[in-house]
Amino acid sequence: MSIDPTLQQQQLKQKEFMSLLPLIAEIAGLPKAELGKHFNPEQMEVRAITLRNAYKVARQLVLEISSK
Repeated sequence: MSIDPTLQQQQLKQKEFMSLLPLIAEIAGLPKAELGKHFNPEQMEVRAITLRNAYKVARQLVLEISSK
């Protein structure tokens, strides 16, 4: 049984993101929520944008390191 190439590509991207997640979190520098307090939807959206930007930086860093 063959996997759809598009699905396979999505899975590779997800795997890449998960493997970079510790580096992404460090680059993003987001604080954790205080115990018993939760982020509102706007705060979550800002955090998601920050993580997306940190992912781009982390991915570029890994590409630069691997090309040397």
